[in-house]
Amino acid sequence: MTLTPLELTRPASVTDAFLRELVARVPGGETWELTEVYTGEKLVGLPQSTPDDIERAFAVAREAQRKWAATPLKQRLAVFKRAHALFVDNARNVADLIQVESGKNRRMAIEETCDPPMVMSHYLRRAGKLLAPVKRGGPVPLVTSATEIRQPKGVVGIIAPWNFPFATGISDAIPALMAGNAVVLKPDNKTALSPLYGIRLLEEAGLPEGLFQVVCGEGPDVGPTLIDQADYVMFTGSTATGRVIGERAGRNLIGCCLELGGKNPMLVLEDADLEETVRGAIFGAFGNTGQICMHIERIYLPESRYEEFKQAFVAATEALDVRAAYDFGPDMGSLVSPDHMHRVKSHVDDAIARGATVLTGGKPRPDLGPAFFEPTILEGVTKDMVCGVTETFGPVVALHKYRTVDEAVALANDTDYGLNASVWSRDVAGARAVAARLESGNVNINDILATAFAAKSTPSGGVKSSGVGARHGDQGLLKYTDGKNLAVLKKQVMGARPGQSYEKYVEGMLSGLKLMRRLRIR
Repeated sequence: MTLTPLELTRPASVTDAFLRELVARVPGGETWELTEVYTGEKLVGLPQSTPDDIERAFAVAREAQRKWAATPLKQRLAVFKRAHALFVDNARNVADLIQVESGKNRRMAIEETCDPPMVMSHYLRRAGKLLAPVKRGGPVPLVTSATEIRQPKGVVGIIAPWNFPFATGISDAIPALMAGNAVVLKPDNKTALSPLYGIRLLEEAGLPEGLFQVVCGEGPDVGPTLIDQADYVMFTGSTATGRVIGERAGRNLIGCCLELGGKNPMLVLEDADLEETVRGAIFGAFGNTGQICMHIERIYLPESRYEEFKQAFVAATEALDVRAAYDFGPDMGSLVSPDHMHRVKSHVDDAIARGATVLTGGKPRPDLGPAFFEPTILEGVTKDMVCGVTETFGPVVALHKYRTVDEAVALANDTDYGLNASVWSRDVAGARAVAARLESGNVNINDILATAFAAKSTPSGGVKSSGVGARHGDQGLLKYTDGKNLAVLKKQVMGARPGQSYEKYVEGMLSGLKLMRRLRIR
């Protein structure tokens, strides 16, 4: 039975008093109406921060950061050991908030709650080694040394998106905090509740109050002041906004990490297993209602398998359970807002007007809720269509034929983006060879995205217009630090001795360089 929005009951954990308590920590006067996506009903008024509010938040964060940076690393990490248990124990309550504010289905909400504990586990293992001073060799053996010391940047500004508000808002902050920084987070207005609850859990685990600040507002109103106050910026969102943020960060001579848009391809090779490939394509195109940065919008199929795959994929898509529910029943939930639904619809309408064929779906579903859109498969999409070149970020995917693997690789790379790609084949070695030719920061073989993104020990980022820098891996923590070079000279040997001509000194220096090279000292 398909439930209508009027039959929905908000999760018991999401009370009006609880929501007011969460937003009370956001500085601001005027409020923005935060709604339940499934029904469109108002949840709570979210304060909107002014430039003065943002400056005060940074001042409080800076004061807290000085004390936090002076706290021994072992004590800082102990906070996250306690937080890990709290995050796992409260995963269902977090999922309630994620569903209420974003409209995603229960499976995706629960999976999102797992990301911060996974990030904590990884950096609890690695942070001690990454942040420990490392003694290096100096220019002259025995009498010189140089030590690499890692220091926190200061206050990190994080601008988080609405599609995974808890995972990005909290997970991106964890390594920054472990490294000794403070954080000022700007979540999207639509999805501020779950990260606010995550901060509360961190403080319950012992994170000092004031260290993790939140400011809210529309990007153009909040972003400039946040970037101007920050010592480093982490942003996840559109390429257009990323360019603006990167430019402003550059003017301020601060670093930034930008995970931006994608137009991610899935390459199905001729020997791929049909059942597994279709299952992967369903998640790749329609997981999180198509609102995953690394999700699939283009599928390339060999001519010999095209009709077979198309029929199976359409049938599997039409069998999906799409509706609003706070249980694990639906396969797909809502888009994040009516505005975004209209954007997705405009891409599909443009494709149809320019000659594309709708194999299934293609329409809004107001009977299910104000922001629902059918899972949609298109055929005949070309580069003169908006959805042929621009990220749609919804449950819309296009099928394409190819004759040779070389043609498939060329088509996959024919984009300004390079965030994620997926290759499917029974021959893993052959798939690896294809993956090596793809211009993408992440490539999954026989998976869509989870294997790459969940590998927290390996950096994950984009190339081309899909971003700068990466989260995860060693650089996911080290990017929040500055390196200090502490050099020691034990004896004055770097210069001519008294009475020695500079020519003789140079002769000895050059001979020494040759000797050190032969001895592999330098």
